[in-house]
Amino acid sequence: MIKYLGSKRLLTRTIAATLSDLPPGARVLDVFSGTSRVGQALKQIGLQVTANDHNAYAHTIAQCYIGANKSEWEAEATRVVDALNAVGPRPGWFTENYCEKARFFHPDNGARVDAIRDHIDTMDLEPTLRAIALISLMEAADRVDSTTGVQMAYLKSWAPRALKPLKLRVPELIDGEGSATQLEAAEAATIFRGDAAYLDPPYNQHSYRSNYHIWETLVRWDRPEVYGIARKRIDCKTEKSAFNSRPKIQAAFQEVLNALTVDRIVVSFNNEGYLARDTIETMLSQHGSVHTLALDYKRYVGAQIGIHNLKGERVGKVSHTRNKELLFIVDADPKRAANAARNAEAAS
Repeated sequence: MIKYLGSKRLLTRTIAATLSDLPPGARVLDVFSGTSRVGQALKQIGLQVTANDHNAYAHTIAQCYIGANKSEWEAEATRVVDALNAVGPRPGWFTENYCEKARFFHPDNGARVDAIRDHIDTMDLEPTLRAIALISLMEAADRVDSTTGVQMAYLKSWAPRALKPLKLRVPELIDGEGSATQLEAAEAATIFRGDAAYLDPPYNQHSYRSNYHIWETLVRWDRPEVYGIARKRIDCKTEKSAFNSRPKIQAAFQEVLNALTVDRIVVSFNNEGYLARDTIETMLSQHGSVHTLALDYKRYVGAQIGIHNLKGERVGKVSHTRNKELLFIVDADPKRAANAARNAEAAS
C-alpha cells in the first residue's frame, strides 16, 4: 500500500470495531475512501463496502481493493502483472517531468513507468483488471520513490530505495463483494442505500490531490499542464474542495450528513482540524446518540522531520509530535451507539 499522509493504517482495527456488530453483508459507505485501508478492513470482517472518492487515483485504488473479488481476479491479475514486468524501458513525458525536471524517481525507473503505463492502455483490459494493473504500477513506483511520502518535494540526494529496479507485484486482493464510485461526497451520500457510513474528510488546507498529484496523473495519463518545482497538475490550483477551506468546511460537512439515510455514522477527524470537537458533536447529535473517542496519534511526517528553509536547513523546532484522532460513533439507537463505542475502546 502506498505511503499516505492521513492514512488510518494504525486505526483500522479500532474503526472496524465500531461497525463489527453489524450483520454479515451489511452495506457500508466509505465516503472519502483515499487509500481504502478502512474499506479493506470492513470488507475483511464481512461487510459489503461501497468506497467513494472524487480523485481518480483513489477511485482506482478502491476498484482494486474494494471492487475486486480475490478469487475471481487473482489468477488473471498474475498473468497481466507478469506481462507488464517484461516490458522494457522507454522514457517519455513522465521521465522528463518527474525524473529530470523534478527528481521524484530515478530516470531508469521513470523509463519503466512510461513504458508500462503506455502498454497498459494497449491491453484492452476489463475495468477491474485495468485498475489492478494500474495499482500494481502505482505501488511499484511508490516503493522506489525519492520523497518523504508526499509529492510536494523530493530529496536532495537519491533515497537508497530509488536506486532499486522497479518491479510490479500483484496487489493483495481481498475475497468478498464491494463496489467503488467516483462522486462528490454529498452525491455519494445521497444515492447510497444501506446500513452505515464512515466519513474521514480532509480536515485542513492540504489537498490530497496536491499531495499525491503524480498518482492522479499516473492513473489519468493525460500529460497535464504542470507548474512549480514539484511539477504539479494545474488542476491542483483550479479545483478546490470546500473541505480544504476553513470558512466552507462546516457547511460542506453538514450537507453530507444531511444527505445520509443510515442508522450508524462513524466519523474520523483530527483535533488540529478546522472543526472543533464540540462543533462536530453538535452536528452529529441531529442524527442520533453520539459517543466520542480521543485516540493518541503520531502527527504527519513533516512534524517528525522538523522545520526547514528552502535550502534544506533546519530553521525551527516542531512544538509537538503527537495529536488526537477523534472518532465519533453515532447511532439512532442509544444502546447500539454505546455498544459500538465499547467495541472500539476494547480494540484501541
